[in-house]
Amino acid sequence: MTYRLRLRALLLWLVLGAFVGALCGVASASFLWLLELASGLRAAHHELVLALPLAGLLLGWVYERLGPSIQAGSSLIIDTIVDDGPEIPLRMAPLVLLGTVLTHLFGGSAGREGTAVQVGASLTDFFAQRARLSSTLRRQLLVAGVAGGFGSVFGTPLAGAVFGLELVVLGRIEYGALVPALAASLVGDAVTRSLGIEHTAYPLVHAVPLSPLLLLKWLVFAAAVALVATAFMELVHWLKRHGQRLRLPFRMAAGGLLVVVLWQVVGRDDYLGLGVPGILRSFSDPSLPHAAFALKVLFTAVTLAAGFLGGEVTPLFFIGAALGNLLGRALGIPLDLAAGVGMAAMFGAAANTPLALSLMALELLGPSVMPHVLVVSAVAYWMTGQRSIYAAQLRRPKP
Repeated sequence: MTYRLRLRALLLWLVLGAFVGALCGVASASFLWLLELASGLRAAHHELVLALPLAGLLLGWVYERLGPSIQAGSSLIIDTIVDDGPEIPLRMAPLVLLGTVLTHLFGGSAGREGTAVQVGASLTDFFAQRARLSSTLRRQLLVAGVAGGFGSVFGTPLAGAVFGLELVVLGRIEYGALVPALAASLVGDAVTRSLGIEHTAYPLVHAVPLSPLLLLKWLVFAAAVALVATAFMELVHWLKRHGQRLRLPFRMAAGGLLVVVLWQVVGRDDYLGLGVPGILRSFSDPSLPHAAFALKVLFTAVTLAAGFLGGEVTPLFFIGAALGNLLGRALGIPLDLAAGVGMAAMFGAAANTPLALSLMALELLGPSVMPHVLVVSAVAYWMTGQRSIYAAQLRRPKP
């Protein structure tokens, strides 16, 4: 390829990536604003949680009639990128956004990255199809849509770009989409912030030298992260398999009822919704309940396996941070460092995106965490083996 053609391709990637990023940024800002309203309303009116089974019945009915083609969620995005599949339905964006907001309004334990990724990809594909882009450029822009959605919803543009590249094929990085993904993630984050969205502020982790003794502790830590990540994935997949005996509305109603029962038994709101207060508490509270990570595993697995909308990132952050708090106390690792490493490594292992989550830790917690989180994320990723929270990744095993 000549210099002039390379320059034209670069300019095209930058322009289209920035456009995709702007779409993702506006969508993420709208979504985060609605999500904050829903979470605040539930916190002020705890009785709303009792209506989660009814909300599940209604959402299941809507999805059964309007959304059969989009029920695969993020796996549909992965399949479309890899196989150059048919157009992602535009209705995915409003259906997923509304479903996630209602899930959080009534107390389901879910995240937000799945929504951001799916909304970003569906809006991107609508544009790509109307612009009649080539299949190669379309796939690159879909990766950019994933990156723009992830980076803008968390305020981590570097992690967002790499997440889009790592997500598609297990064990491989899609470097061909690097430029549009980076442009989309940077612009998406800038647009979201310009619209007044303030992301969660995490504490900066204090610098700790990576000594041989600490490295050995991190290996034990990584084994525990891999074990819990595997348990979470297997529990979600097991519940989904057995839940398929029921029609979607009844499955979601049953899952909502089980979450309500768990909430009543535990007697606390800590494990509902995103769980951001619990994540922040893990960085400094030595009295955090030992079972906090396990309870969040249970609440989240039931919510997601039933079919409620959202994602896994923030709940897995909670699980990883709470597990890190527990392991930090047991292994003599500073709580802030242990919680931060656990937070990033847990999702990195479950989603097979260790590099993206290491960068995310860098962006959220400061540079001091980087060598520690890289070690734990890499080892935990390797230990989880052929497993993923995204079913489509498993159809394309590690090379």
